[in-house]
Amino acid sequence: MSGRIGTAAARLSGQAALLLGWMPDTFWAATPEELATVLSAMRQGDSESIDRSTIDRMMEQDRGG
Repeated sequence: MSGRIGTAAARLSGQAALLLGWMPDTFWAATPEELATVLSAMRQGDSESIDRSTIDRMMEQDRGG
């Protein structure tokens, strides 16, 4: 790795280890989209959260009505 990319990757790998408990092989196997998805799920107050009635309705539909 070179220069700024190597420094940024090392920093992100360390952050993933601290925040997510990811070992280096997990970090390096993940795509940027996977990392972003996990980190965005950790945010509080997400306006796109799902409520219990929606979960119940989805479960009912999955059972075939």
